[in-house]
Amino acid sequence: MTLKKSDFYYDLPKELIAQTPVYPRDASRLLVYDRKTKKTEHRLFREVEEYLQAGDVLVINDTKVLPARMYARTANGGSVEVLLLKRCDLKRWEVLVKPGKKCKIGTRLTVSDELSLTVEGITESGERIVSFEYEGVFEDILTRVGTMPLPPYITQKLEDQSRYQTVYCKTDGSAAAPTAGLHFTEELLARLQAKGVVIAPVLLHVGLGTFRPVKEDVITDHKMHTEYFEVSETTAEIVNAAKAEGRRVIAVGTTSVRTLESAAIEKGKIAATKGDTSIFIYPPYEFKIVDALITNFHLPESTLIMLVSALCSREEILSVYETAVGEKYRFFSFGDAMMIV
Repeated sequence: MTLKKSDFYYDLPKELIAQTPVYPRDASRLLVYDRKTKKTEHRLFREVEEYLQAGDVLVINDTKVLPARMYARTANGGSVEVLLLKRCDLKRWEVLVKPGKKCKIGTRLTVSDELSLTVEGITESGERIVSFEYEGVFEDILTRVGTMPLPPYITQKLEDQSRYQTVYCKTDGSAAAPTAGLHFTEELLARLQAKGVVIAPVLLHVGLGTFRPVKEDVITDHKMHTEYFEVSETTAEIVNAAKAEGRRVIAVGTTSVRTLESAAIEKGKIAATKGDTSIFIYPPYEFKIVDALITNFHLPESTLIMLVSALCSREEILSVYETAVGEKYRFFSFGDAMMIV
């Protein structure tokens, strides 16, 4: 069967798109779907510990979101929005610019007295390769001139910028948050560890690949943007031991899934590795590492809902999403969570 983009469509009332995060983080709702029994339960996120047991490995993505959106001026005073996507080297980045027509090769843009950039190239898909000019530490300057790159469906201002970061974020580099992790508090993580749940970090810098809309009708024609990932020796050992002993590996978020499956060298085994991944997971797919998933509710026709559908089936996920809409769950980045076991 040839799967089409429209096969992953569902109807979502606009009022269910969460505009603000819930306080505290773990007070969001949790829909739990059991693939064996086909049963759905409705809980609070802090109750996720009831579905985790000693020996489970919880894999988190400890990337940190950069204030990656900035506004620049052209030589004649025009305004351009610049979104950092992926670092190429010390001063060169791949970026998304709007409007693109103002950013031909050779165009120089000024962000502030501290920061300017020059367009050096244009990728096949229309992103720009730019070279930044600055004195000092780029990340420090970015905290002064950049803003958090909230998705376009969030129209309200985020008062507390830390709410678009996980409590365990560590390594700068993402253009968007790994949002499934936003529900965890330090206290909840401490309770899970006390219970014997093993927490293992991986790294995937979230870029355009995760969010680029699928434009092609046949989903296999869609090309994923590459994103940088890392799996450490320690995490590889933890995951491989769990798989060998029949313990569960539970991914927090689709970015953790993509990292684990990108690092898989055979069923039940991953290698410590780093590099770029453009893995695109959709049904049917045989997962080599991931046994269960904690995630948010994703956009219709997105690569993310396709990935989640691969864990059970497209029909099951659409049915669960229909239930979530009926129960008025909050959707997308600041929305509620779902656990597939």
